[in-house]
Amino acid sequence: QVRLLESGGGLVQAGGSLRLSCAASGSIFSVVAMSWYRQAPGKERELVATITRDSSTNYADSVKGRFTISRDNAKNTVYLQMSSLKPEDTAVYYCNQKVAGPGTIYNYWGQGTQVTVSS
Repeated sequence: QVRLLESGGGLVQAGGSLRLSCAASGSIFSVVAMSWYRQAPGKERELVATITRDSSTNYADSVKGRFTISRDNAKNTVYLQMSSLKPEDTAVYYCNQKVAGPGTIYNYWGQGTQVTVSS
């Protein structure tokens, strides 16, 4: 059973930084990509950043130049380094793992971690 455990959220002032971590366990098939999503109150969940198995990265336009996604394969952990945080970055951040199964892609989610940026 795949488990994703996020940590690192909290309260920070605008302009500050936070680093989120997502520790993965139980992936018995090929991990295609890992991503961070976020969901603010009253809004839909949106993709923030993705890192693929060949280490390609993609970012939402709203976070480009401020956020960096990375991973430590030895620790099965993905990170999201967030800098120059803005109040509009306030949201619950979710880790997502896409795993290739027989003829399909499985999506797994963490429980989420709250990030609050004060102005």
